[in-house]
Amino acid sequence: MLTALLLIPIVGSLALLPLNEETNVTRIKQIALATSVINFILSVVLWGEFDSSSVQYQFVQEFNTLSFCHLNIGIDGISLYFVLLTTFITPLCILSNWDNIKFGMKYYVIAFLLMETILIAVFVVLDLMLFYIFFEAVLIPMFLVVGIWGGSITRIRASFLLFLYTLGGSLFMLLAIMVIYYNVGSTDFSAITLSDMSLDAQKVLWLAFFLSFAVKTPMAPFHIWLPRAHAEAPLAGSILLASVVLKLATYGYLRILIGMMPDATSYFSPLVQTLAVVSLIYSSLATMRQSDFKALVAYSSIGHMGVVVLGLFSNTIVGIEGAILMSIAHGVISPAMFILVGGVLYDTYHTRVIRYYRGLVAYMPIFSILFFLATAFNMGVPLSLNWRGERLSLAGIFQKSPIIGVLGASSIVLSACYSIFLFNRICFGAVSEYITTAKDVTRREFMLLLPLLLVAVVFGICPNVILNDLHVGVTQLLYSA
Repeated sequence: MLTALLLIPIVGSLALLPLNEETNVTRIKQIALATSVINFILSVVLWGEFDSSSVQYQFVQEFNTLSFCHLNIGIDGISLYFVLLTTFITPLCILSNWDNIKFGMKYYVIAFLLMETILIAVFVVLDLMLFYIFFEAVLIPMFLVVGIWGGSITRIRASFLLFLYTLGGSLFMLLAIMVIYYNVGSTDFSAITLSDMSLDAQKVLWLAFFLSFAVKTPMAPFHIWLPRAHAEAPLAGSILLASVVLKLATYGYLRILIGMMPDATSYFSPLVQTLAVVSLIYSSLATMRQSDFKALVAYSSIGHMGVVVLGLFSNTIVGIEGAILMSIAHGVISPAMFILVGGVLYDTYHTRVIRYYRGLVAYMPIFSILFFLATAFNMGVPLSLNWRGERLSLAGIFQKSPIIGVLGASSIVLSACYSIFLFNRICFGAVSEYITTAKDVTRREFMLLLPLLLVAVVFGICPNVILNDLHVGVTQLLYSA
């Protein structure tokens, strides 16, 4: 079944190649959407058949063709929800730019189908070398999406920042993988976990991996590429970047740093916690000063990922499970925010500058209600999935360090400040003189937003649906090393 998840987007891409874009653009979009929906349905079936009580990888398949690289795939409770998030978001990405890509639509949707396969592969491969290959391969289609279909002339600079920052950081990970293969003789996850690495060796390898993941998270001071990439990317690019691509680092922290190098992780946890708090507070303060609302949502993502990192490196079951919940919550609410400001508002008024907007509640009541809900969830109001994840993450880090826990809890106040500012500035007050049209959300935009908000509410009220699947995997991660 995992093989089918990987191959269906590739098959859909191959089916699109012979079509003439000038005469079949609607058919191209329909095939791409149908392909992504089929993959999502298959992932839901996979979720239904998943055994949450098993400590082993499930749905394992092996394709051993090379002596140094074994294509073994499988999932556990940790990777399951990242796969579900990927297949859930991809159809929404294709729908989000349904009408406003004016050229190259065929290659645009093919890029997203290929990214779906690559992202799923990152979460299901059980070999460190293949993890690196797919981890880096996602940069190629994302670079093309931002550079070709971006919003302004500065899209070229943004695409190169995205590519070079993340590729440069990941070179250290490649060197670390080569060292591991030289000493262990394998890059298989299980073999590396069972190997006996000294603390000094773990420290050096840990720093190499951490630098790669810190750039992808991103954490200050490695975050410069993210606001630029978000601001210039087309809407679908911003959605996929915020919802799934930023979660590659979260998965890497869990699977490699915490799972394979527990002693070095314990040693460096105070350093990571300090960097996460600095990143959280700095990005939240920077968010308040943004004049571009896509850049504002991008900076808010840095703050939310800081909370995720605090939960991950709390070294507690509560904190790690909360961090995964927070990652999933951010993966649905951040796309909703981008659809509202980078989709609905930008498509209507063609500007991202916040000061041009005011008083939209008088002309766009449905938009204002949806924007209020997304804003409330983004700042973690009770009964939302963001609140569940943030509360558990901060509870986990507070058990280890009350001081870091209190500093991390400042995110509650800071996120409320910039979220309320953005909503109040756009929706309330006297109607802006620059607003000349009054088009509310379309049916397509409403149907894009509804599933994202429903996921945040349903799993915020019933988080045990996710936690029950996570608990065995997280416990095994912490206590099997």
